[in-house]
Amino acid sequence: MLTWVVPPRHRTKEYSEDGCYHVYNRGVEKRLIFQDQQDYGVFLSYLKEYLLPKDKEALMQKLGNPSTPYHEKDSILKALRLNNFSGEITLLAYCLMPNHFHFFLKQKNPNSMDKFIQSIGTRYSMYVNRKYKRVGSLYQDTYKAVAIVTEPQFIYLSKYIHKQALASQGYTLQGWQAQPSSYEDYLGKRKTEWVHPEEILAYFAKANTAAGYQSFVEDEELGPIENILLEE
Repeated sequence: MLTWVVPPRHRTKEYSEDGCYHVYNRGVEKRLIFQDQQDYGVFLSYLKEYLLPKDKEALMQKLGNPSTPYHEKDSILKALRLNNFSGEITLLAYCLMPNHFHFFLKQKNPNSMDKFIQSIGTRYSMYVNRKYKRVGSLYQDTYKAVAIVTEPQFIYLSKYIHKQALASQGYTLQGWQAQPSSYEDYLGKRKTEWVHPEEILAYFAKANTAAGYQSFVEDEELGPIENILLEE
C-alpha cells in the first residue's frame, strides 16, 4: 500500500525514502542523445545491468576457475565493480526519445535514485563521447525529478510517458512499436525482467487488463498530472 505524502519545498532537493518520481533529462541544446539503434541498445543494456540482481557468487566462482579465459576474467572484474541497484530502484515505466528520456521510478532509500541516475548518465555519456569522438556534457543540465504525491498522479504518469512513444513522428523519430519504451510490457506483449508494471496495472480490471490499459493510454485526455510533469 502506497502512502502519499507531499514533500516540503526546499531550495536544495531532498528525495524521500520509498518515494516515486518522474525523472527526465534531455540533450544539451536539445541535441540527439540517441542517434541510432545501437545507442538505444547500449542504454537499455546498462539499465538491465544496473537493475537486475548481480550474482556475485557465480561471478567469483567463474573468476577463480583456471579455465576461464583472461579476457572473460577482465569482463567479470568490470561486472563486479559495477554499481547495482536491484532492490534499491524499481523502474515502473520508461520511454527513450531521440533527444531525451523519461523514467517513472520508485526508490528505496533517499539517495538511491541520485546514485542510479548519476551512474547511468556518466556511463552512457562516456560511451557517446567515445563513439562520436566528442567532448563535453551530453545533457542539458542535471536531471529533473518530480515527486509523485497523489494516487491519480501515480496512475496517470505512465500514460504520459507511453504517449511520448505513441506521438513519435518525423525523420529523427520512429513509430511507437520501435521507439524504446515499457508500453509493450504493459500490453502483455513482452516481459522485461527489470520493468515492473504490476503496481499500475493493478488499478485495471483483471478480466482484460491489457485492453483496459491500452484504452486508458490512447484516450486523448492526459489526466490530472499536467502541472507536475515539468519543473524549471
